[in-house]
Amino acid sequence: MEKNKLKVVVVDDEPLARELLIILLAEYPNVEVVAQCKNGSEAVGAVQRLKPDVMLLDIQMPGLNGFDVIKALGAHDLPHIVFVTAFDEFAIDAFDANAIDYVLKPISDERLKQALHRVVQHIDSGAGVKPLQQAAISAVVERVREKQTKQKEQVDPATLPPVEVRKLSIKDGDTVTIVDENDIDWIDAAGDYMCVHVKGVTHIMRSTLHELLARLQGEQFKRVHRSTIVNISRILRVQKHTKGEYFLFLDGDEKIKVSRHYKSVIKEFIDQNR
Repeated sequence: MEKNKLKVVVVDDEPLARELLIILLAEYPNVEVVAQCKNGSEAVGAVQRLKPDVMLLDIQMPGLNGFDVIKALGAHDLPHIVFVTAFDEFAIDAFDANAIDYVLKPISDERLKQALHRVVQHIDSGAGVKPLQQAAISAVVERVREKQTKQKEQVDPATLPPVEVRKLSIKDGDTVTIVDENDIDWIDAAGDYMCVHVKGVTHIMRSTLHELLARLQGEQFKRVHRSTIVNISRILRVQKHTKGEYFLFLDGDEKIKVSRHYKSVIKEFIDQNR
């Protein structure tokens, strides 16, 4: 496998999760991402069309879940499977479905490296993809569906507490503007003043970045630069830049630079908030 690139299909219904995997895979010169798919149906078509070596496959997806994808492909078209998921309760089912590895999110560089190494070892051994009987995968699919049904039944939306709408008061001279924290796109520092960007409108307030970050919802707002805070729920796309830096693309076509010092914050956020 050293001479030929490992052809990979990435399957996940969350755009940011796909983006992170593609960023991580870009570090491997012997890996080529030949397709990224947002659902199981796209995955089946991509595998049949492109004949990849391996599929990095999410489990919980609308429509066809990960195990449905394996069943739909059958033994003839099945590539090597590495499940990449936030749910640990399907591990036994995954290996019953002949998965090479089962990687839990948030995924680390080292864990992905191990999974890819296992795939390459398996390919180099000449073992090929182990045939899977339809009856066996059908049993796995049925078992997984039962687990998913039980999970849904255990969560009653009526019992969940109401979502708190947090507000931020912005004082500018004699004017005080109240904004919903959810509507804040990003914040940048200008000396002792903060520029709070809310749906295309910029509000100015006197504060330090540290003080303002302490006032905001910690899980929703992250510092991505020494002078920049981003509302992570407004991120649409992540793009790798030179020297280990990243660009975040927000609602409204805003592009924010993430410095190398804070790139781990973005990686962690993407996986934990998939």
